[in-house]
Amino acid sequence: MTYLDHAASTPMRPEAVEAMLPFLVDHPGNPSGGHAVAREAKTALEEARERVAGLLGRAPSEIVFTGGGTEADNLAVKGVARSNAGALVVSAFEHKGVLAPARRLGQEGRSVHEIPVRPDGLVDLGALESLLDGSTALVSVMAVNNEIGTVQPVTEIAALVHERAPRSVFHTDAVQAVPWLDVASVTSPCDLVSISAHKFGGPKGVGVLVVREGVRIAAEIEGGGQERGLRSGTVNVAGAVALAEALSVTVARRQEDVARVAVLRDRLADGLAAAIPDAFVNGDPAHKVAGSLHVGFPGVESEALLLMLDQRGVCAAAGSSCSSGATEPSHVLEAIGLSRTDALASIRLSLGYSSTDADVDHALEVIPDAVARLRRAQAVA
Repeated sequence: MTYLDHAASTPMRPEAVEAMLPFLVDHPGNPSGGHAVAREAKTALEEARERVAGLLGRAPSEIVFTGGGTEADNLAVKGVARSNAGALVVSAFEHKGVLAPARRLGQEGRSVHEIPVRPDGLVDLGALESLLDGSTALVSVMAVNNEIGTVQPVTEIAALVHERAPRSVFHTDAVQAVPWLDVASVTSPCDLVSISAHKFGGPKGVGVLVVREGVRIAAEIEGGGQERGLRSGTVNVAGAVALAEALSVTVARRQEDVARVAVLRDRLADGLAAAIPDAFVNGDPAHKVAGSLHVGFPGVESEALLLMLDQRGVCAAAGSSCSSGATEPSHVLEAIGLSRTDALASIRLSLGYSSTDADVDHALEVIPDAVARLRRAQAVA
């Protein structure tokens, strides 16, 4: 099996599994309790919080554990909107975890503006600047696009937002950035930052929203007041511990992994271009993270291609994992101006820390052959 869907989810790092297991088996305590076993869980949770904070360049009090990236995004968008008057500004190709709550708030009467995206996959900064004023409440622009892998100029955007709309809150969804970028540096000027463990070798079902001290934000999940009152419910201690460990390993090995995976990605891209000369890449390759290759094959339907690849042991995707199986074009590809035909002919190949030369070899054996078969079938039909 060749796994080329790391943008959807990564294999857990062995170190994260090892760190997590004791809190699944031997340590059942609820960290909100008062007895010795509960205190043990509380200690582990706070140690995980401190580790995450240090790795992200933040204070421990700014780390709020969530159930994942989508929940963190929802808490950021809705939490700010319900605590601050004014317009919401989001990029047109945000993850649905940002776009859906923003659009829902728009339906409820809130002023919501979507920043257009250039054909190269970067946010239009001129358009963003025109949308900002003293009444802006929230701006949300992702650090790395989850489908085409383009890196947004987050520090530049944050400076622009804080200059033109000084009362606003700037949020970045950094879920796809952690394996590839120095997230502590990139997100340092951001008020809110979302990450998700399973995108960098941690378990599914746990994430973080960084909330800068002083930022006003309302809770989405209410109850016992855990996580500074911003996310009630018993905290996933095992998940938090594993997230911290996966993040630590990822940061320590990031430079090495980025260099190695970039070589693999480029070999895959060059091999596909040589075998399928009319293939096209979506998003400017010069502004992509190392693991991302989003490529289209004219005359081929991505749905049929993905099915054939799966049958031959290559796992890939047509868009975000939230939209797999959808027959409509990806909103990301629409945002960069791709035609419906080209959008429906495109697939996402995403590599990660576990990718190997053998994976690239297998993909280069299978993908061109599958494209050729589908084109012959289309010609006969």
